[in-house]
Amino acid sequence: MSEVPGIERSIGIEVYASRTEGIGGVIKRSPEDFIVEEILADGLKASVKLENNLTHVFADHGRYLICILIKRGWDTLLAVEEISKAIGIDSGRVGFAGIKDANALTAQYISVGGVPASKLADINIEGIVIKPLGYADEEVTPKRLLGNMFTIVVRSVRLVDEVIEDRIRRICSELDDFGGVPNFFGHQRFGTIRPITHLVGKSILKGDFESAVMTFLSYVSPFESAKASEVRRDLRESLDFKAALKKFPKTLFYERLILSHLSNAPRDYIGALHKLPQSFRKLFIQSYQSYLFNRFLSERIKRGIPLKEVQVGDYAVRLNSMGLPEKPFIEVKESNVAHVNKEIRMGRMALALPLIGLRQPPSKGLQGEIESEILEEEGISGEDFKRTKVLNVSVLGGLRVAMERVMNFEAKVIREIGRPLENSVEFKFILHKGAYATILLREFMKPRTDEELVKSGF
Repeated sequence: MSEVPGIERSIGIEVYASRTEGIGGVIKRSPEDFIVEEILADGLKASVKLENNLTHVFADHGRYLICILIKRGWDTLLAVEEISKAIGIDSGRVGFAGIKDANALTAQYISVGGVPASKLADINIEGIVIKPLGYADEEVTPKRLLGNMFTIVVRSVRLVDEVIEDRIRRICSELDDFGGVPNFFGHQRFGTIRPITHLVGKSILKGDFESAVMTFLSYVSPFESAKASEVRRDLRESLDFKAALKKFPKTLFYERLILSHLSNAPRDYIGALHKLPQSFRKLFIQSYQSYLFNRFLSERIKRGIPLKEVQVGDYAVRLNSMGLPEKPFIEVKESNVAHVNKEIRMGRMALALPLIGLRQPPSKGLQGEIESEILEEEGISGEDFKRTKVLNVSVLGGLRVAMERVMNFEAKVIREIGRPLENSVEFKFILHKGAYATILLREFMKPRTDEELVKSGF
């Protein structure tokens, strides 16, 4: 198998599922090259083409105003904060089903509680379009999400058509033999340029809030801008929060929230973390859970333990008619292992690995041995998750399907006029909620070094 970049290893992604050499290339050269359109469980699909979004399915009255949010180059959490500020409400009144990529053109549903459509008419935020569709008595939450449709163009593929098509065909065949794509948490969960959210989360779980804050503020990445690296380095050496607040660029919005607090209360690291939105505080802990999951999954693959069948000690989950996991989960034992594997072959169950938390213990059997080794190496136990209460967040843990089946996959070569050795490839596919498009794309592109990974747009 190909060697993975160091950044990927640092976030627990240590393997590829396919063996064929990748096509290389660059994603996200412009937001229009990475289109994400949300699909709800009831079949509604958000479209980046405003006129394609249906209004007749919603009522004239209701508790929640349902809108389409189309954003270009915006982080979902920041976009919600900005929209809330523009209409003068708390951001908690804006519901959404999923966090979409920032460097992309995305369409998703949002709900706004207790606000008439007329109040959104005057919103004028560059890169954001909101279209009220009607009203409903149910808000938009992650429970309503089925998945996302992706239309992604990979540019600067320096191979001839026949080679590109051959490699894509072989990789597709290898992934089919594998049973799908390993359901790793993707690069944006941690940050590719500066993959630290899980490191902040681990420090919080260990009760070292100073380390958590200073990692967030002053960790220096070789791939960040020179200006950002300089101000982070200066802060790490001086610990002068007031001076740092004057120097940190306004684009480092969340860092400036923390610095503003520390300027007046230099040792109040817990208070500083509370200046971040609750969803952001929770994201740190979830990122560390994601890192552990990635390591559990990588190690299972490295040891040659299959993902398309279970062993005694594994967890399994039932899948509904749309392929989404349902509760309760199943503990695989000698008495049911044959039945569970039959259900997996029929597409009605799937192997799941734990997201360690207060209520989610590790697996047992061979997989349990892998998880225990990694947790011991990390110095973490489920009990450490009690410390999240200090930040008013609760992360109970759970299970995540180990492998994602890609739906409606298409790939076609687009010839770049006048550039015979610089083609593009358009990929179209649907993934269930929680699955990452970049995890599928890395199998086809296979960046080999950190520099390649960053330059390729991951």
